[in-house]
Amino acid sequence: MTKKRILLKIGSNTLTKETDQISRGKIEDIGRQIVQLKNEYDFIIVSSGAITAAKQFVKLEHNGEEISMKQALASIGQPHLMRMFQENFRELGLFTSQCLLSYSDFENPKSKGNIKNTIDILVSNNFIPIINENDTVAADEIQFGDNDKLAALTAALLQADLLLIATNTNGIYTKTSIENGQPVTITEPVGIEELKKEISTIKSSHGTGGMQSKIEAATIASDANIETWITNGLKDNFITDALNSISHFTKIKA
Repeated sequence: MTKKRILLKIGSNTLTKETDQISRGKIEDIGRQIVQLKNEYDFIIVSSGAITAAKQFVKLEHNGEEISMKQALASIGQPHLMRMFQENFRELGLFTSQCLLSYSDFENPKSKGNIKNTIDILVSNNFIPIINENDTVAADEIQFGDNDKLAALTAALLQADLLLIATNTNGIYTKTSIENGQPVTITEPVGIEELKKEISTIKSSHGTGGMQSKIEAATIASDANIETWITNGLKDNFITDALNSISHFTKIKA
């Protein structure tokens, strides 16, 4: 049986459960679900959270640009973030590997081929690639996007069957329901153009994304014939609940 591939993107808000620290409980929740699903699905994870992880350990002195400061924090935090994934996943019998990518890699056909070949080998040997942007050399996602675009480009390159974006809402809400203060999830969207009319430009607290960058990610995925699901990663079992259709989330058709 050929397993389906899920590209799971975890934002900073999900990983911290909206606190100032990476939640080991959330990492364990993700790992537990992967164990339940591993006979049917291969997982590739794109995870934010390096900067947040660093802030738990250090306070940097600097008088440079804000972006350089964030890049330095990302450099300190990335090994901590990977260690948390590695330790929690290993206890569940899962193996992880780290892949740091930058946007220029996706513009170069040779680099793209190398990324695909490497990740295919990792996945076929039961390693879960954990991907983040190589923040020390690139600043795109730190400024805007919180890895949504990176996740979509990776999903397209790896020909994933599903792009699952975990965020801190039950998907995309209708504009009217947000204005009324009682959010209603758009569960079966008509299409990306329709969704664009519904989203606000508000960004999330830790992340740099907001719904705008998720729509852009879904557009990239849709062009590669991949469906995108935007689901509430703060809830336990958010992956299995989405796959079993027992939670409210937004599906964006390919």
